[in-house]
Amino acid sequence: MSTIITPATASTPSHRAALLAAEAANSTLELPPPPHTMATASNLIPVFTDLRSFREWRTKAFRDGKSVGFVPTMGALHEGHMSLVHRSLQDNDLTVLSIFVNPAQFAPHEDLSTYPRTLDSDLAMLSEASFTPPATPQTTRTPSAVFLPSVRDMYPSGIVQDVENQKGTFVEVKGYGHQMEGKSRPSFFRGVATVVTKLFNSVQPSNAYFGQKDIQQALLLRRMVRDLLLAHPTPESLHVVPTYRSTEDGLALSSRNAYLSVEERKLAPTLYNALTEAQRAWEEGCPRSECLRRAREVVDHAMKEGDRAGVLIRFDYIEMNDPETFGLIEEGLTFNSERPVVLSGALWVGKTRLIDNFLLGDSSRLLI
Repeated sequence: MSTIITPATASTPSHRAALLAAEAANSTLELPPPPHTMATASNLIPVFTDLRSFREWRTKAFRDGKSVGFVPTMGALHEGHMSLVHRSLQDNDLTVLSIFVNPAQFAPHEDLSTYPRTLDSDLAMLSEASFTPPATPQTTRTPSAVFLPSVRDMYPSGIVQDVENQKGTFVEVKGYGHQMEGKSRPSFFRGVATVVTKLFNSVQPSNAYFGQKDIQQALLLRRMVRDLLLAHPTPESLHVVPTYRSTEDGLALSSRNAYLSVEERKLAPTLYNALTEAQRAWEEGCPRSECLRRAREVVDHAMKEGDRAGVLIRFDYIEMNDPETFGLIEEGLTFNSERPVVLSGALWVGKTRLIDNFLLGDSSRLLI
């Protein structure tokens, strides 16, 4: 089913409680009829809470010949997400954003239960997004729909976080999910590939948009789309949008940044600073080992600062990988402006795990 959400109805207790319950519990719900509001039509965003009603909306878009851009999210929206929404608004007649906190990509010890859920502010942020095409200044594009599916719709066979006890159909991109992020989170990309396949089958987007901050995820999904011969989207219409960063210190925006305390936030740019130092070394002609050594020096220095401030920083990894195979680049390789390299890393600041990456060399084939 769907309901029309406006800044007014989103704050109405009955609607707000029902939608928040759907997001938190991912259960099927029935909403009371929306109250009368004075909102203009341009501010109305349909929120679809079950697959059948959303597919009716999508069928009409097919019938009307409209292109549909898709931004999959887990909610807790920030300007990084909105940069994807704005790109979609520019490229497509209609734009859909999904909010689904996917149990299959969280290991049993990870933060599924505490992951930020901020539906009210998410809808308010979306209601302010718009784009006016230069060729048709009399029209303004705004987000067309929010897809808020239930766990029951997304996992008809049920879902548990322990991979060994899962039942049903799952998608795994063999040979590409154990490196980089996959080394630290072994079942993560299996969960991502599965849920995104389901979302692509549900939305059937003309174009889909992912952020560079999760570069391995985006490139793995592009390979998956190619291997499964998907038409909605095609590999060429799965777009990777540059990372949105703080203008003050370069920190990549992430929903998990909300976990950081004031003191932790001061040290959160450590990974960005370390990657910057590695990039500088690479462009100076240094081999991989020297680039990584310089990056680790930055992290080690920040660890000492953290000790003095009472903030624990734990190093996870920093590596340089081939964007096609995700394998480590060879030690003998040095900077070549035409050859792309993924420089990525992860570390813990307090209890928050932060990730980031730079694309070295020619990234034009990756960021399409």
